[in-house]
Amino acid sequence: MARWDKGDTANTIPEWFFEAVETPSVEGRVEVDECDVVYRTWGDAGKPGLLLVHGMHAHSHWWDFIAPQLLPDYQITALDLTGMGDSDYRYEYSADVFAQEIIAVCDAVGFDNDVVVAAHSFGGRMALRAANANPDRFGRLILLDTGIRHPDEPEQERPSLGGRAKVYPSKEAALGRFRLYPPQTCANEYVVQYIARNSLLPVDGGGWAWKFDDDMYTSLTGAEASPADFEQLKVPTSIIYGADSDLYSAKSVAYMSDLIPQDVMVSELADAQHHLFLDQPLAFVDVLKEHLQAS
Repeated sequence: MARWDKGDTANTIPEWFFEAVETPSVEGRVEVDECDVVYRTWGDAGKPGLLLVHGMHAHSHWWDFIAPQLLPDYQITALDLTGMGDSDYRYEYSADVFAQEIIAVCDAVGFDNDVVVAAHSFGGRMALRAANANPDRFGRLILLDTGIRHPDEPEQERPSLGGRAKVYPSKEAALGRFRLYPPQTCANEYVVQYIARNSLLPVDGGGWAWKFDDDMYTSLTGAEASPADFEQLKVPTSIIYGADSDLYSAKSVAYMSDLIPQDVMVSELADAQHHLFLDQPLAFVDVLKEHLQAS
């Protein structure tokens, strides 16, 4: 890839990061309900399988600096849920269809029924739906700062993500407006910049826009998790959450763990917020390996 660590930033981007994002992956696609779902795979077939699922308005490139660090022990695939990344857009979106996409990608890659799914934020709720609909298809579900909050900790009010699509006159102008959602700081600016650079597409007629469907919120159904979703889980489940996350506290994680009718492996990632693998990528990989080895 083209490096941007020139000038003043030359000493701020660690070499491990570039080694990871420059690791080749193979792109594939599978049709689900008349839409193409794009996915990318690292590693050799036959190794233990791991599927990575991104959050809302994200895409598979969010995992570029994580997936290669799990080689050569695993074959890793990351997908673009429809309406995001390079996958097709739909007229209507639902949790059930997103769950079908997760299953379809696992099938297309050739993952066995012991495949582990690690899923962040919105993607975690979609993976939860897939696990409940197909409990014999997965070896473990790893929820990454996602799930359901304790009843005493209601969701904070945040600005809506929907609205009219924004077209920026230049790539530089768009990059200057990139923000994480939910809003948070991130000490690893090079990670945020990399994600931003892979989140843009040129628009016909000129300009640049983000790789997600602004109309998703007007038709999305079934996206919220309920206590019943956790009470019926049969797939072995893990939870990794950010110690400083403002979405899922230790109290909420304990609540989720109590709902699940089996022992739950839980890890708190220190000095990490909701976007935990952006905040602490190396520590996150270490913790994720521990959960994979428990599978």
